[in-house]
Order: sequence, then structure tokens, then C-alpha cells
Amino acid sequence: MQLQYLTYFVAVAETRHFTRAAERVNVSQPALSKQIATLERELGAELFSRARGNITLTAAGEALLPLARRILADVDTATREVQELAQLRRGRVRLGATPSVCTGLLPTVLRDFHRSYPGIQLLVQETGSGDLVRELSAGSLDVALVIPSAGTAADERALVVTPVLVEELIVASSFAVPAPAARGDGLRLPDLDGVPLVMFRHGYDLRTYTMTACHRAGFEPTIAIEGGEMDAVLGFVAAGLGAAVVPATVVAHRTDLRVTPFAPPGPSRVVALAHRRDVRLPRAAAELRSTLLSYLDTEAAAGTLPPRTRRYTDSSAG
Repeated sequence: MQLQYLTYFVAVAETRHFTRAAERVNVSQPALSKQIATLERELGAELFSRARGNITLTAAGEALLPLARRILADVDTATREVQELAQLRRGRVRLGATPSVCTGLLPTVLRDFHRSYPGIQLLVQETGSGDLVRELSAGSLDVALVIPSAGTAADERALVVTPVLVEELIVASSFAVPAPAARGDGLRLPDLDGVPLVMFRHGYDLRTYTMTACHRAGFEPTIAIEGGEMDAVLGFVAAGLGAAVVPATVVAHRTDLRVTPFAPPGPSRVVALAHRRDVRLPRAAAELRSTLLSYLDTEAAAGTLPPRTRRYTDSSAG
């Protein structure tokens, strides 16, 4: 089986159209159709249903598609690794990170990395950890800063996960509405019973954490609005639609939001560096990883990490 066959197959699967697929891969439509037919003969199964001009994947095609994407992603990574010049004068790093890390940590790290390696292209994907874990496992990212256990157990077993940072969680709310009322020596999860909450979309570990924590505290959270990304959630909170449980770093420089910490020891979450276990980290990605770890060590020693964060140690995640 030739890689070219898989490239043509994925193009047809994604466009559901032979002519548009041929345009995408810069071959003639008859040539592409011939290659797809050859691939189907080699596999002994039809990959597409062509009934009445509608192109759909067969069961065999559905099974092949994620494998083909994974193989092509791995080949692309290997090609870029081999083509990198001495001293990392060119290359690419596909980095994923949670919104709080993008806001509080990455700008300085990426600035330092770019100054050292200006020829390296940086591609940053900002989303929830569940999404990042899946993108890593699929080969769409080289390295990511994730929240451990945000993805499925199967996904995480396929990754090398190195805890690096601990973020404290707080409750953010608008000054236009009353602050969540604390009972006793400080705010605790049961105090959020009945408080309207702004909830993240599915795929964000903060959504999973908040829902699970409320259920463990014995109540069903009152959701005022749900489905947002980080910026949208903070905007909804600022508008007075509800409160939200978020990392303290994302509100550190916002003057339109009230920060209510939890009673000590408050909840926190571990941020970890992750990459695929079965693929050697590309040189540029490995250098970015080293730059990040060196930065964290230096800032931790100087006491200048982002507010309410600390360097991870075996006893620091509680």
C-alpha cells in the first residue's frame, strides 16, 4: 500500500466528492479514482458508497479513516524531523494548552523560545484538556499542557505525562451581584448550592471538575448558562449571569470580576506536559519543552510564577 493511496482516500473522505478531492491533492479526477480503486482492490473491500452520486463512507471506509489520518500525521512529523536543519534554524512545533496556561504562562515562554529559534514555526491550539488529549493521541499536536485525567484512560496511557505546575481554583463573580455566601471559615463547595453558575462546554476539564465536585458535595448545580469557551464564560460572569469556578490565573488582571477564594486547603489542579509515548518528540518540540521547564524552575526559585500557581512537587497537588 502506498502512502499516496491514503492521501487520496482521506481527501475523498473529507470532501465527499471525487473532483474536489482531486483538486485538493493536485491530480486529475480519473487518476484519483483509479488510485482509490487500486486501494480498494488491495484491501479487498469497498471504501465508498457511490449510490446516486452521493459519496459516503462504507463500514470499511469508516474503520480506515482514523488509521489513515494517524499514519499520514506520523509521516508528516517524521518528514519535518528529518528536514530540520542544524541548530533548529527551521521546523515546526504544534503546541496545545488550556486557556489559563495560554493566558498566564505561555506568552513569556514562547517569547523566549522565539528569540532563541526565530525560524521555528509555532502553532498554538487553545482548548480544554479533553480535546487536547484526543488531539495528542491522534497525532495532531506534538506536545500539550493538559490537566491529567481530563481525557479517557486509554488516551492517557498512550501519553507521557509530566506534572509541572499547580493552579489554585477560585470562584469568579460580577461585582454587580452578591458574592457567593460563605459559611464558617470560608467558601466551600456546598456554599455554591443554589448559586447560578456559568458552565463551560463539554470537553473542558473545568466543567467535569465543577459538576463532579458539586455532586460529591450532595447537590445538583444550578446552571444559568452553559456551553462557552473560557473568554465567553468570563464575559458571561462579568455580565452578572452567574459565577464560575476557574483557575485564579485567568482573572488575575481583570478588574471587572470579583475573586472569592475557597477555604484552605482550597481546590487546585495539576497542569502537566504531555506527548505521545510511541513517537519520539521532534527536536523543536523537545527544545520548547526544555525552555518551558527551565522557565518554570527559574520563576519558582524567584517566587515570580503567575498568581496562585506553584511548581509541582510530589506533595504539592493536594
